[in-house]
Amino acid sequence: MTRTAIIAGAGRLPAAVAGVLDRPMVCALDGFAPEGVAVDVAFRVERLVPLFRALEDAGVTTVTFAGAVQRPRLDPALFDAATAQLVPRLLAAMAQGDDATLRAVIALFEEAGFSVAGTAQIAPGLVPGAGVLCGAVSDRDRDDATRAAAIVAALGAVDVGQGCVVAQGLCLAVEALPGTDAMLAGVAGLPVALRSLGTRGLFYKAPKPGQDMRVDLPTLGPDTVARVAEAGLGGIVWQAGGVICLDLPEMTRAASDAGLFLWAR
Repeated sequence: MTRTAIIAGAGRLPAAVAGVLDRPMVCALDGFAPEGVAVDVAFRVERLVPLFRALEDAGVTTVTFAGAVQRPRLDPALFDAATAQLVPRLLAAMAQGDDATLRAVIALFEEAGFSVAGTAQIAPGLVPGAGVLCGAVSDRDRDDATRAAAIVAALGAVDVGQGCVVAQGLCLAVEALPGTDAMLAGVAGLPVALRSLGTRGLFYKAPKPGQDMRVDLPTLGPDTVARVAEAGLGGIVWQAGGVICLDLPEMTRAASDAGLFLWAR
C-alpha cells in the first residue's frame, strides 16, 4: 500500500491537505510547525538524507509540499555525511533565489525515488477554476485585472512577488519579501490623495511565470479578505487554477458581507 507524506510548513494548508488523504505522514521543517495537524516527524535540511530513509521505511512513495517556510539558516555542525555531499548543490540553488531552491529540493526528492504531487492534484477543491464567486465585476475591474496580471508576471520573472494592488490602471503596491499582509497594510495607510482615483481597485494574485505548479502556489484565505476590506479595495482577483483558497465558503461569505467581489480569472 502506498502512502503520501506532507512536507509541511507553517499555517493551515497542511491540515487542509491532510484532510483529503488517507493516513498521511506529516513531516514539518524545524521551526515551522503547521496548525491543526499532528506532526509525525520534525526534520532539518541538514539531515535531508535521513529524512528520505525515514519516508522510505514508512512506506511513503509520494510527497507533497504544503505550508509557509522561510529559507533556513544551515548549521554545518548538524550535517550527516550523506547530506553533506548535497551542500554545494543546495547552496548554489539558494544563491539563485527561491524558485531555484525549490526546484533543487524537488529534484532531490525525485532522485531519492519519491513522486512529487502538487496541491491541485491531491486536493483540487482547494484550487478553484475560473468564475466570479461573488459580487459584481465591472469593465474597469477587468481592465485593472489585466494591468495587474502584467505587473505580477513582470515581478515573478525576477522572483520578487506574486501579488499587487491596482486601481484605475495605476499600481498602488507590489508584494515583496514582507508579504501580502504588509502590502495591504501599506495600501490602507496611503494618503487620501493617492486613493481618490474614482475606483476602489483590486488585489491580484498569481503564480510566477514558469513556476513549478507542484509547490509554492500563492494562497488566499478569509484573513486575506479581511485585509483587502481594511485596505478599502473592491475585490480580489487571482489566476484560476493557480492559487490555493483556504476555506473558500468562508472567504465567499466574508467577501459578500464586506461588499467585495471574488474572481478566479
